This record gives sequence, C-alpha cells and structure tokens, in this order.
Amino acid sequence: MDEMEDGVTKEDLRQFGMLLIGTIRKMIEGSKQAETGEVEVEWLKARVVRKMLDISAASLQNLRITGKVRFKKVLGSYYYNKNDLLQLFNNESKPDQH
Repeated sequence: MDEMEDGVTKEDLRQFGMLLIGTIRKMIEGSKQAETGEVEVEWLKARVVRKMLDISAASLQNLRITGKVRFKKVLGSYYYNKNDLLQLFNNESKPDQH
C-alpha cells in the first residue's frame, strides 16, 4: 500500500503543526490589537443586563423601543451594547445643569 492510503505521515503532521502554530500566533496578535484599539464593542445578553442593572424586562424593553440603547436580535435573543448602557446610566446619575 502506498503511504497516502495508510494514513498520516510525519511530514503531514509537521506541516499541520506549523499551520496550527501560525494560526494561533495570528489569533494572539489579533487579540493584542483589539486590546489597544480605541473602541471595543461588547454585547450583553438581556438577562445579564437585567440582573446587572436590577431592572425589569419591561424597563429594558422600553430602553430598546425608545432607541436609548443599541441592540441586536440573534436567534430570538436580544443583546445590548454595554457601552450604551454605561453611558446612559452615567448621564442619568449626574444632576441636571441648567
């Protein structure tokens, strides 16, 4: 039988290892670039947002409907922009200045 039919050769494994190492390096470099980037958008699931802010589902829905926070609907679940939520509540916690 020829080696191709027998299975994986040492050279195949060496090439796969080099490819895998290269892919991991790219992923690490990409994550380092994301850490130094200006804006990193984070999306939180509705349940997490409600628990974190101690608000009802209706209150969260109201924020969504009035356009106060960005959201995405993925496979029936809502995800909310963390930065929008933090900014919204930081602005509301400051006294009005007229």
